[in-house]
Amino acid sequence: MVCKRIIPCLDVKDGRTVKGVHFVNLRDVGDAVELGARYAREGADELVYLDISATQEGRRTFTDLVRKISRRIDIPFTVGGGISSLEDAAKLLEAGADKVSINSAAIRNPGLIDELATHFGNQFVVVAIDAACVDGRWMATTHGGTRPTDKELFSWAREAQERGAGEILFTSMDHDGTRNGYPCDTMRALSSALQIPIIASGGAGSIAHIAEVLSDGCADAALAASIFHSGEIPIPVLKKALIEKGINVRPI
Repeated sequence: MVCKRIIPCLDVKDGRTVKGVHFVNLRDVGDAVELGARYAREGADELVYLDISATQEGRRTFTDLVRKISRRIDIPFTVGGGISSLEDAAKLLEAGADKVSINSAAIRNPGLIDELATHFGNQFVVVAIDAACVDGRWMATTHGGTRPTDKELFSWAREAQERGAGEILFTSMDHDGTRNGYPCDTMRALSSALQIPIIASGGAGSIAHIAEVLSDGCADAALAASIFHSGEIPIPVLKKALIEKGINVRPI
């Protein structure tokens, strides 16, 4: 049986890890390299780093940061934010990233998924979908959930899979920052509709929430930020609790 994964997410601005809700009211929570190294020591299975500035200057800074991260940690890590071309992805993968995550660029140009998968391989491509429920339908959004699109969650996720995505990172914008749990019914339906792994994001506030999305929600991985950055739920404590609940995670 494949182990479920625990994935801390680190939003990066100017080389520092920051946290807010929908990328506003940001506060500094630590050095991105040191924090990632700590999570790796504590038993995280993977990390996700998102460059939330993604300016041209920030892209160079972020590439240098990815190089530093790759020298310090020994677990897989995904990078995203502002990736819109093969060249962007190549720079980050060459710097040491294990995967790249694309979101808005994939919506603007779905063919980018095909290009990345063909050039680098499906296992390197994560398609992130930030979706909100509108009149009973889950619709993809961009720009931190502020801009609606015409992409329906399930059809867009299936298209991304068909184009070569290796994983889907689904964030519920309705739940993000609420700490009230993940939308497990939607996660379960999405998992049933796809053959590739689903990473659940948005709403983690307790061990019970993570346990629920990995079991009832059928997610392959749970991504969270605040509960790890604050030290509220240390990864060793979380994994011990999940194992006690019969959830198959990699032990510390």
